Amino acid sequence: MKLKKVTSLVMATMLVTMTLTGCGGAAAQESTEASAEEATEASAEESQVEEAATTEEMAEEASASGDVTIWYYWENESHQKALDEMIQGYNESQSNVSVEAKYVPFADFKKQLSIGASAGELPDLVILDNPDHASYASMGIFADLTGKFDVSNYYEGPVGSCTYDSKLYGVPFGSNCLALYYNKEMMDAAGATVPTTWDELKETASMLTTDKVSGLAFCSLQNEEGTFNFLPWVWSTGETSYTIDTEGGIQALTYVKELIDSGAMSKECINWTQGDVMNQFISGNVAMMINGPWQVPTMRAEAPDLKWEVALIPQYSQYASGLGGENYGVIAGGNEAGALDFLGYATADEQVKFMMNTMGYISSDKTIAETQFTDDAVMKLFVEQMQYAQPRGPLAEWPDVSDAISLAFNQVITGAATPEDAAKTAQGTIDSIVQ
Repeated sequence: MKLKKVTSLVMATMLVTMTLTGCGGAAAQESTEASAEEATEASAEESQVEEAATTEEMAEEASASGDVTIWYYWENESHQKALDEMIQGYNESQSNVSVEAKYVPFADFKKQLSIGASAGELPDLVILDNPDHASYASMGIFADLTGKFDVSNYYEGPVGSCTYDSKLYGVPFGSNCLALYYNKEMMDAAGATVPTTWDELKETASMLTTDKVSGLAFCSLQNEEGTFNFLPWVWSTGETSYTIDTEGGIQALTYVKELIDSGAMSKECINWTQGDVMNQFISGNVAMMINGPWQVPTMRAEAPDLKWEVALIPQYSQYASGLGGENYGVIAGGNEAGALDFLGYATADEQVKFMMNTMGYISSDKTIAETQFTDDAVMKLFVEQMQYAQPRGPLAEWPDVSDAISLAFNQVITGAATPEDAAKTAQGTIDSIVQ
């Protein structure tokens, strides 16, 4: 912006000079002398603008100083090492701000954040699960970054997850979504083709099911992880996260019940995390699974000989996937200037690609994501799937809505309730929260 102001002054001077020197005789000479004076004045004004810009930049640099503490919850050692490496690079790139990271277990993260808010003991920056962002933004924990950070090139879903009350309260760190993994050798042996619709998926899952192998699996825990994996089925019918007691919502619950009742999907899914589902797939106990790209690095390292590929999650009436990932949240009243300065470094192309590639994530910045995986067909599929990924919320009370949804599909899977009854109960809870 500062450069544009200076350039405009120079261009204006050139235009005036060119116009006046185009006249003939004495008038041209007088005009030339006048333009020279104007050029001198413009040059002086330009110097003042440049000096003011330099002063402003120095003030901005001076304001970004001190210590910045980051809280995160990643348990994966490679994730932790990558974050530490990026922080070290930032600290070595300048001397005004010093950043350090602190690990807080995922199970305690929300509790620590809430306690810290009450006690006034919070870090300066957090990296948190994107569906939780709106809840903490509504509490006033995060600084308003509207107009302070450009997210115009970011995917709509990730930006939406850190937007509350039409204001930006965070910056997407990195994103992921869910897709369909399938064992290629099992698929070929059964003479099956990659399914693209619900009917085809159910048929293919049945063809791949044996005494020792479940045709399909996805995490169905009664918590946020389970909700994350179930909602794409609801969204594929055209419904929203808040419309469960509807034709589409009941259809999604019924579809899961049919998978369980047919034996194509094991009831054990209610006890499996996404990591457990991956391990079952690697072990050959599951032929197809719904999972995310963060599993790719692990699978390639632990099962290099396993033949598998990925595809879009089969659709009912439209493609859908769950948006996962984390956001940066700058703590209001903390070292906001220092945190923003670090974010400027952390969201640059080189750093984003380093973190995303290490973690098996997709950049939330579309311009980076489009060139992130030029030679990786698997990850390029996940980038394609991102077009259909929807965020959970954003809603301050999302955790309560999520509980109602995960309870509904757990009741259906275990046979504790019919799809119709489970949907009705969930809708009652959701309406009491949203309306």
